[in-house]
Amino acid sequence: MTAIGPFRMQIVAPAIPGLTAALGAAPAEAQLTLTVYLGGVAAGQRLHGPLSDRFGRRPVAIVGLAVFLAASAAGAVSGSIGRLVAWRGAQALGACSGMVLARAIIRDCHPRDQAASVMAYVFMGMTVAPMLAPLVGALLDERFGWCALMALPAVAGLAPLAAVLLCLPETLPREAKAAQGGFGSVASASLGLLCTPAFLVYAGCFAASSAVFFAFIGGAPFVVVTGLGLPPTAYALGFMLLSAAYATGNVVTARLARRLGTLRLLAAGTALTFLAAALALALVLFRPPGLPKLFVPAMLMALGNGVAQANAMAAAVSVRPQAAGAASGLSGAIQMSAGAVATVTVAALETGSGVATAALMLAAATLCQAILVLGRRLATDEI
Repeated sequence: MTAIGPFRMQIVAPAIPGLTAALGAAPAEAQLTLTVYLGGVAAGQRLHGPLSDRFGRRPVAIVGLAVFLAASAAGAVSGSIGRLVAWRGAQALGACSGMVLARAIIRDCHPRDQAASVMAYVFMGMTVAPMLAPLVGALLDERFGWCALMALPAVAGLAPLAAVLLCLPETLPREAKAAQGGFGSVASASLGLLCTPAFLVYAGCFAASSAVFFAFIGGAPFVVVTGLGLPPTAYALGFMLLSAAYATGNVVTARLARRLGTLRLLAAGTALTFLAAALALALVLFRPPGLPKLFVPAMLMALGNGVAQANAMAAAVSVRPQAAGAASGLSGAIQMSAGAVATVTVAALETGSGVATAALMLAAATLCQAILVLGRRLATDEI
């Protein structure tokens, strides 16, 4: 459930330059296939989280996966960049249900530090999908064209839907569902989270650290293909190293979260992300171009994100456990909104040199550090 959204996002990334030729689109229009997807994930998470608090995790998961399958099938037969972008948005609305609900289900079953450990294992499993997706997308695009990038998820999505129907029990306690009342109380829970400093700190760190990653995946394909003149598969193979580094960070959290606690690991992960972004900018400014200077700092960034993000999310959904679904969805919506801003900005600024990509990575990493430092000063009792 968690992996299907990131897989569907990453499978398109290496093919974005090719979409400009295949559909007669401008580069900025082709980039919308990624940006609109991020926006759809942001909006969908904002919807699925409160709905799952009100009606339960299982029914929302079934509806979300069904929407994803229908949009994937429709997108495979769309014949213009406009229709493809629209179906990508609908696809995102359905796919993100699994991302929201998996985190809420974990919090239904575990306290905060244990939830961070369990969530890290889920995030680690999730990295297999984005690790393979760019390579799969590049190969499909080269052999069959962009239509295959929509058709494959439509077929692959049948498996998680069947698993939810057959194997997933309802984890939301019956008394918690009853306590939610109507939609007014659901909206009130989300508003209450936005007025809670601790939630804003954890969700802000989750979003800003993710924006570092989204800045990279938004700009790196253009650096590899346009700037270095390499095929999309070169980016896809490099991205596999990033996924391995992210999974390593997840292992660190899974092993140490109960012993060290979420806050220490969150601080360590975000600090490593900041140092990696600073190194990325220094290398593109002062070293000759090449894949190592692009991907080595990105691997360190991915390692830092792997440590930080499971802890940030576990803490965010634990601020108000009775609204874990709303907290999961709201955190994810803020994250994807930040990601959408990062991809739009890097698409407008990146020329192929990598400078704009690295500079935006460092800006997002600096914001993450500021949120954490200021948040701990202003909300010491809650964090």
